Amino acid sequence: MGETVQQGNILLVDDDRDVLLSAELLLKNQFSKVTALSNPIEIKEILKKENIDVVLLDMNFTRGFTSGEEGIYWLKQVKEHSPHTQIIVATAYGDIDLAVEAIKQGASDFLVKPWNNEKLISTVNTSLQLSHSQQRIDQLESTQRTLNDTLQSKFGEIIGESFQLKELSSLIDKVAGTDASVLILGENGTGKELVARAIHQKSLRNNSPLITVDLGAITESLFETEMFGHKKGAFTGASVNRAGRFEAANGGTLFLDEIGNLNLNLQAKLLGVLQSGSVTRVGSDRTTPIDIRLISATNMAVEEINDATLFRRDLLYRINTVEIRLPPLRERKSDIALLARHYIKLYAKKYNKPELHIRAEELRNLENYHWPGNIRELQHALERAVIIGDSESLNSSDILTGKAGQSRQDQELNISKLEKEAIKRAITQFEGNLSRVAKALGVGRTTLYRKMEKYGISI
Repeated sequence: MGETVQQGNILLVDDDRDVLLSAELLLKNQFSKVTALSNPIEIKEILKKENIDVVLLDMNFTRGFTSGEEGIYWLKQVKEHSPHTQIIVATAYGDIDLAVEAIKQGASDFLVKPWNNEKLISTVNTSLQLSHSQQRIDQLESTQRTLNDTLQSKFGEIIGESFQLKELSSLIDKVAGTDASVLILGENGTGKELVARAIHQKSLRNNSPLITVDLGAITESLFETEMFGHKKGAFTGASVNRAGRFEAANGGTLFLDEIGNLNLNLQAKLLGVLQSGSVTRVGSDRTTPIDIRLISATNMAVEEINDATLFRRDLLYRINTVEIRLPPLRERKSDIALLARHYIKLYAKKYNKPELHIRAEELRNLENYHWPGNIRELQHALERAVIIGDSESLNSSDILTGKAGQSRQDQELNISKLEKEAIKRAITQFEGNLSRVAKALGVGRTTLYRKMEKYGISI
């Protein structure tokens, strides 16, 4: 049996065609891809298209020149365009000063021609391992930067014993072990990110990262660099190579929250990546394969997500192999008491009030409230009540600030009034830009138009 061929992309650059041929024949038996160039002008084009691990670079290309200045120039060009690529410089002249200068400029090693074949193979192999190590370090550092940006807060568990929650837990268990794309639908505050996190934690990818992206917080101008990454020098301020969120999630799960906020142009760019299974960093021609599990979420109503004027049908088919609808808190009232006790215990510990509790009748008052902001509203109301409460027993008026006694009809009337005022304030704040108004209010544009018509609001 022959020797195992190592995975590595090697580029040979030498104006001596005999040297090129002998090196190419020797190294092709050792490494998976070997390319030979007799003209260094072609180096930049190769680097744009391919991920080169090691370059074996001659130091002199013009007949009669032995200073090595040409080699130093091309060495710098390689390092500028592909920092992780390792460079071995070669010359027929054993000049120690030239060797030192090449190493100073970033070469990983130095060979004197004619070389020993075993020495050549050994030197290329060492440089290849160094290149692979540098690429892994770059990816880890970039991934860590992304994780630091996206995973700053603690996430809790899904709490509830209602029929709806039991069905949800069963569906999560069925979906988690697959790589199926999941679309989570639900109002703001229903716990869409908790569901995404639960799916990831129960999946076969749970030892790889879960990267969360709030698409509602990314401007159109930054979408490509945030999602696909960029090359150093691609634009003003791009001082380092940076992996995008797709690369950071490679091998793991990518959670795209508020995907309904993407306009049709950005939806097309996202679809292109999902179809090709690869990304191209801004400023680069090189594609990088990606292997992710995609989970998306939106607060858009079902009729909005199925409206082709708002959301591309081909993208919708890509992202919702399995669709999960999260019920609003008002549809799972039996879970309110469990959630309330959980958050009271959590905040009582946080604010050093260990004896704090709530009576059963006060919990029933919480169950009678509509909770338009869902679990998030309940959580914030309980934290506030724990902070300002003076006794060891919380009452519902502390939590609901006087709304506990309202009937369902009164609550809905009050909510409608608040909603109308919020829309009017947002329209004023954003000077009639309805796309920005919808984004700020956390609703789809169709929903905003419908509510404006309902309340008689015009620009």
